[in-house]
Amino acid sequence: MAVSAQSLTMTMPPPAGKTVRFGQLATGTSAIIALALMLVVIGRNQSVQWSEIPRYMIDPLILDGVVLTLELTAGAMIAGILIGCLVAIMATSQNVVLKAIAVAFVWWYRGVPLIVQIFFWFNIALFIPEVGIGSWSISVNDLVTPAVAGFLALGLHEAANMSEIIRSGLTAVDRGQREAASSLGLRPMQTLRTVVLPQAIRLIVPPTGNQAIGMLKASAIVSVIGMQDLLTQAQTIYARNFLVIELLCVASLWYLGITTVASIGQHYLEKHLAPKGRSAGSRK
Repeated sequence: MAVSAQSLTMTMPPPAGKTVRFGQLATGTSAIIALALMLVVIGRNQSVQWSEIPRYMIDPLILDGVVLTLELTAGAMIAGILIGCLVAIMATSQNVVLKAIAVAFVWWYRGVPLIVQIFFWFNIALFIPEVGIGSWSISVNDLVTPAVAGFLALGLHEAANMSEIIRSGLTAVDRGQREAASSLGLRPMQTLRTVVLPQAIRLIVPPTGNQAIGMLKASAIVSVIGMQDLLTQAQTIYARNFLVIELLCVASLWYLGITTVASIGQHYLEKHLAPKGRSAGSRK
């Protein structure tokens, strides 16, 4: 039976695209209205002195906390990457003993909560009161300050996470690449440095950037041992003037600003490392 074009047009359902666009418009408008109402309610709240926030954004104590937070984040990430590289190489080696040590390291530092590790290093003097050689000794309390305890906990915890990221990046490189390099006479370390790492780095960088941003936020946990990071400085100030919400907003804005800058840097780094003709995150 012949079917006319007019009858097909009448029986076919309308395109789904218009319905989707209408739904997007409705949900987007609802979200904007809800956000606007929330901002109005927050702005009219008389219990919060919003004018104090800009002043405390550049308060010397807050700026000192920002600097310490950045130093702690950078130091812990550098230590985590270096130790993580070593542990990842041990985990991928043929030596059973080295592999077992790597597995135990990752198991311990990934399994124990970070706050427990911070308290452990902060109270390490209860277990080892002093260290020394011969007649020379030093108190562990003087050696492991709150700053050192925070650095050790964050650095070793990050090393366990980074070792897994690096290990997965190394094992993702095709084994044939190593065999080809070996047939050319390259030694294992030369193969790792010149063949495997350049290919694995594209897989390692994106999660490393995420780890760095996560480390920046996780560094706030050192406030539990009195380390003078950004959050601790904010707490110190609001303990005196009782501007709790205002100072927490100041800390939040600083964290948001730093993580935004870090995210932009991560985006361009991934774009630079992406293969030619393929943008970072693209799919074929």
